[in-house]
Formats: sequence, structure tokens, C-alpha cells
Amino acid sequence: MTKMSVAIAATMMLVSGSPAHVLGQVGTNNELLNPNLASEEELVSVPYLEADAVEAILQARPFLDAPALNAVLAEHVAAENLVEVYRALWVPLNLNATDEAAVRLIPGVGNRMTHEFEEYRPYAALAQFRREIGKYVDDTELARLEQYVFVPIDLNSASAEDILTIPGMGPRMLHEFEEYRPYVSIVQFRREIGKYVDDDELARLERYVVVR
Repeated sequence: MTKMSVAIAATMMLVSGSPAHVLGQVGTNNELLNPNLASEEELVSVPYLEADAVEAILQARPFLDAPALNAVLAEHVAAENLVEVYRALWVPLNLNATDEAAVRLIPGVGNRMTHEFEEYRPYAALAQFRREIGKYVDDTELARLEQYVFVPIDLNSASAEDILTIPGMGPRMLHEFEEYRPYVSIVQFRREIGKYVDDDELARLERYVVVR
């Protein structure tokens, strides 16, 4: 193994706690619906989402962040009921590019936990979030919070398993993501992946990736 390889391996161990590649950059989803991917029938099942709110979601998506979803829902759902909506429906937040107001939309996250979310920026991987936030909450709460967040995936080094954590990602698009490596810029990503999806879907996918 070269000195460079050793250095890279050591860095990955610091981030993930193991010599394996960094896994799960998008939080493991146990129960939350993604408004960009949910069917009309699934949206109807969400508490406090009446027909007008469901129609507004379908018309406005894709949502590129939780505040965009909140802006639409605030016109159709009473403020006191939004927290229950967000226990069932959510657009994952970029841990490295999210303001305090957006973090506070997460059910059960107050001022103290908002501070902890921001204190450890920039996050290199979701494993770092698990390690740091796990100091303050138990495993059950950590798993719940993880559903609401992600750390952007490096297009040139992410494993197939990492890429497949992107909501809505399947084998065909995984192949396209990998085919054009190495990416020299996000502009190249837009150009190549834009051959297969429309502008809205391209924007939705782009928020989950970076080119380092």
C-alpha cells in the first residue's frame, strides 16, 4: 500500500469508525414519506393533509428543501398541526447547508439540539452525525433524527451503496452516475445526467451530490 493509500484509509477510519467506505450519506428512512416521491394515495394518508394540501404538494414538487415544503403547507395546514405532518412527511435537510429555522422544523428539535446540529459542521459523512449527535440522545432518537438529514455524496468516491441511499435512486440511474466518473465539476454532472431526466429531477438529484 502506498503512503497516499494509507493516508486515505486512515482518514476514512476517522470519519466512519471503520476501514470500509463511508456508508449511508442519506439518513436511513424508517417511516417518513418523501413528498417528491410519494404517491397521491400515500399523501392522503398523512395526518392533517386534506385534498387541497395534497393537490398543492403534487403541483409544487419537487421541493428542494424542507422550508420550500413548509411554505406550501403553511397555506393549507394549521400551524399547530404542521409538526404532526412532519412526523410523516419530510424533505431531507443538507446538514452542511441548512439554517437554524429549517432545523427547528424537525419535530422534537429545539434550540439546544439545533445548536448541536450546527456545532459539528462541516460533516464529512453521516457517520460523523451519528457519532456526535449520539452523545446527546439514545439510539432510538438518533435513528429518528437521522431520517431528516443527509450529507452530500462525493460523486467520484461514493460507493454504489452510498449512491443508492439517495431517495428515488435505482439501478439504472446508479449506472449513469458511475458511468461518467471522474466528474471534473458539477456542470459535467448536470450535462451528463440531464440526458436522462428533466430539469426538475436533475435539481432534485443535484442537492444530494458534490464534486470534490
